[in-house]
Amino acid sequence: MPLPSSARALKKPRLDDEVRFLRSWIEKPLHMGAVMPSGKLLARTMAHYVDVDSDAPVVELGPGTGAITSALVERGVDQKRLVLVEYNPGFCALLRDRYPQAKVVQGDAYRLRDTLWNVLSAPASAVVSGLPLVTKPMLTRLRLIRDAFTALAPGAPFVQFTYAVVPPIPKSLPGVSTEASERIWMNLPPARVWVYRKD
Repeated sequence: MPLPSSARALKKPRLDDEVRFLRSWIEKPLHMGAVMPSGKLLARTMAHYVDVDSDAPVVELGPGTGAITSALVERGVDQKRLVLVEYNPGFCALLRDRYPQAKVVQGDAYRLRDTLWNVLSAPASAVVSGLPLVTKPMLTRLRLIRDAFTALAPGAPFVQFTYAVVPPIPKSLPGVSTEASERIWMNLPPARVWVYRKD
């Protein structure tokens, strides 16, 4: 039985996003955190760690087509709080169209200090990352989390998902507390969310 037109309309953006992701992954596989956008359950799990009652900025690294961004907005994060750091200019244009009140920054999240130096008006209440950290050398990962903690308010979370079994950043960092979600089996591929806070 064919889908009603309203159901087809809802499915079309997701299909379009999957095509965009796949095309970008084929062109530059190491720049993409995934072949497809994050699943809804994974995106909601990441958004769960963000304080919706704060007025402080929420920085999202590598938002792509906005799967996690959408979960943040649905959770109650005001678009005006969002600072979306995206490397791909095509995704930046799409994000500006979908989230017109958010601040979209075309830049390199792995050079976060340079990318955000004149962007944030206050320390961030969360940094949410969809970056492919496990494809990067450990020194690059450690520099990223150091720069993220510089941008964050004390005790605010750095939230990162990974498909890998091991954490993307070691759990034994001095002065950093770590927690992990249950494995999200409903995501394809299964993923886990890791949360890091500077003590």
